[in-house]
Amino acid sequence: MLCLEPQRYKYYRNKISLFLFLMGVLSCDLFVSLIHTNMAFKMVKNIMIVSLCLGSFGMQQTVAQENIRPAEKKRVISPEVHADNRVTFRVYAPQAHKLSLVGNWMDRNAIGGNGKQAMQKEGSYWSYTTDDLPSDLFLYQIDVDGAVLNDPLNVYQIRDVSNTFNYFLTGGDQAALYKVQDVPHGTMAKRWYESPTLGSTRRLSVYTPPGYEVGKAKYPVLYLLHGMGGDEDAWPSLGRVGQIMDNMIASGKVKPMLVVMPNGHVSNTAAPGESSRGQYPIDFFTPDVGSGKMEESFADIIGFIEQNYRVKKQKKARAIAGLSMGGSHTLFISSYLPNTFDYVGLFSAAFRMNEKADNAVFRDFDKNLKRQKDNGYQLYWIGMGKEDFLYKTGEQYRKMLDGIQMKYTYRESEGGHTWTNWRLYLTEFLPQLFKD
Repeated sequence: MLCLEPQRYKYYRNKISLFLFLMGVLSCDLFVSLIHTNMAFKMVKNIMIVSLCLGSFGMQQTVAQENIRPAEKKRVISPEVHADNRVTFRVYAPQAHKLSLVGNWMDRNAIGGNGKQAMQKEGSYWSYTTDDLPSDLFLYQIDVDGAVLNDPLNVYQIRDVSNTFNYFLTGGDQAALYKVQDVPHGTMAKRWYESPTLGSTRRLSVYTPPGYEVGKAKYPVLYLLHGMGGDEDAWPSLGRVGQIMDNMIASGKVKPMLVVMPNGHVSNTAAPGESSRGQYPIDFFTPDVGSGKMEESFADIIGFIEQNYRVKKQKKARAIAGLSMGGSHTLFISSYLPNTFDYVGLFSAAFRMNEKADNAVFRDFDKNLKRQKDNGYQLYWIGMGKEDFLYKTGEQYRKMLDGIQMKYTYRESEGGHTWTNWRLYLTEFLPQLFKD
């Protein structure tokens, strides 16, 4: 806000008042004669400059507050989620020729959504209303004459790899788990840890349950791993881990626990923009993918957590799960450390992602997997969508497990390689943990 010292404010106020008076008598011979004098000319010049500056500031205020529009009778809302889970989208674009809605529910196999639906124009606004949608969190964007943009009326956005999307949540029981409810809340923290194996300082996310900071109890731990292109922010944001944990702990369906979400791309120490690399183009496929470096360095993460948090350090108090690339990490880590985890979860898991990588994690996998089986475990849980592009990979892996008579629980869902499934799997996996 523009602020003037009291004396200068009074000075300019008087000048402006005089200017307004002179403008009112602009046609008078008296003003004409005054304007020819040097002093009057300088005075009017200064008044006009100040007036223009103040006027310009007023315009800036108007622009900054234009979305408030207090004079409007009804505020324009987009998206508007109706009681029956239909959703209406509205965009102000009077000069546009064609608008389409791009939503991830339109193509369930798409990451971020590739389907499109034409919007209809009424006056200066374009709109589209969906059919009733399932209970979930959805991502979308707006295609304006070929330029894909975010909805200017929706401030809620999520980054997925190198793109940002608007999001909204519908009603219903499943989406209720993803919303902030009036329940006790845990803490989501970002922590830096030393990885001696990798020779670097790296960042991870840690969820601690409600009451952790003021209590003395020790808790079990779930290590939760993201997919390719993700980072330590993926599960907290797209996966809604904080909301899911708060709500399911409050309902008594899940035991209080820590959830540790590391960065699975070892060539990056932290999420984009959060490390000394600064702001850089985000790669989906980084050089470390499939190298085995994440798997062989995972003991560093366990060590950091067990040295810095009040956690139980027994096998029965540790679980590990991951999606896609994180599912691959999970199955190799749990076999590489074959007596470390009592609970294992594979969500749309990949298998070998780099056949050329020569690492003991992969060379000794068959032997390690048998050791893991012989050591015993409480739960080996596998979830896969019927339309997932990794469906055959999962099928082949289950045959491998069947071949050595390694027991597992299999959950097959609708849909494909999506966060819809991964959030669902998490809510089904969590209640099965740490029963004893």
